[in-house]
Amino acid sequence: MSLPQDYKYSEEHEWVKEEGETLRIGITDFAQSELGDIVFVELPEEGDEIKADEPFGSVESVKTVSELYAPVSGKVTAVNSELEDAPELVNESPYEKAWMITVEPSSKGDLEKLMSAEAYQEMINQD
Repeated sequence: MSLPQDYKYSEEHEWVKEEGETLRIGITDFAQSELGDIVFVELPEEGDEIKADEPFGSVESVKTVSELYAPVSGKVTAVNSELEDAPELVNESPYEKAWMITVEPSSKGDLEKLMSAEAYQEMINQD
């Protein structure tokens, strides 16, 4: 299972990649493997405000519907519209093609609450 070392991770299995002033967000390889085949992704609109630890969308798999929890607070600056027509990208490429949103964070402090790749790996190994 792949786990980019320079990303940050939430307890809810979202990843965050810093890209200058914005943050790119998606779900981890572990999360997509637990969910199974993704058939639908619901995401916020560009310009929406999201709040850390609150739902900002959902993913539906053949097994279940799972809410997506914002790892940070901020304003959505882009939404990956490719996922509307190709939700299976979440299974195929969770870190590259299946990013979900980019966010202009309202506080850099939110990032400090997230886990390193090493800490996230330890957490999922305990499950």
